[in-house]
Amino acid sequence: MTATYTFDVFSTLDGYGSYSGGDWGGYWGKQGPELLDRRLALFDEEQRMVFGANTYRQFVELLGASTGESGVADPWVERMRSMPATMVSSTLEGPLAWPDATVVSGDAVDVVSRLKEESEVPLRSHGSLSLNRALMAAGLVDRVQVTVFPVITGQTGQDPIFRGAADFDLELIDSRTLDGNIQELTYRPSLRL
Repeated sequence: MTATYTFDVFSTLDGYGSYSGGDWGGYWGKQGPELLDRRLALFDEEQRMVFGANTYRQFVELLGASTGESGVADPWVERMRSMPATMVSSTLEGPLAWPDATVVSGDAVDVVSRLKEESEVPLRSHGSLSLNRALMAAGLVDRVQVTVFPVITGQTGQDPIFRGAADFDLELIDSRTLDGNIQELTYRPSLRL
């Protein structure tokens, strides 16, 4: 049986994964206890994280060598960092500033296809936009989980999540509202040919 692969991403209503400039703060200033509790619950079960090199570098910069040093001490982030991780990269070299990380070079589609066949636990990727767009196009993403924050970042938005992606039909398989205004939407994608 192949492992389930979830592409997990935070987004603004207008489809951006981050921002530049402005004073939004983390989570675009919209986090509350339900969001943080839900994020922690998502990491209750054993999983293997999958990241591309750029996302790994961003996490290391944001989080520092440990979450205690960074000030980003949300329990879900600490739990995510404690999970085994595969960094798909031809540019990274070990040792990495991630407790249980393995660097695997090669084509991401081949690497993740192999991981799905060999892994005894589900796979999850938080961020890693270009990696996950390629994996979606190859039919390797089983779930797209988008947490939509109630903001529009038309002036400061960066990293359009699905820019350059293929076309997909999405089947909604779960949805929930967190803290009264954040939407978590989980879809099953199918490539539109």
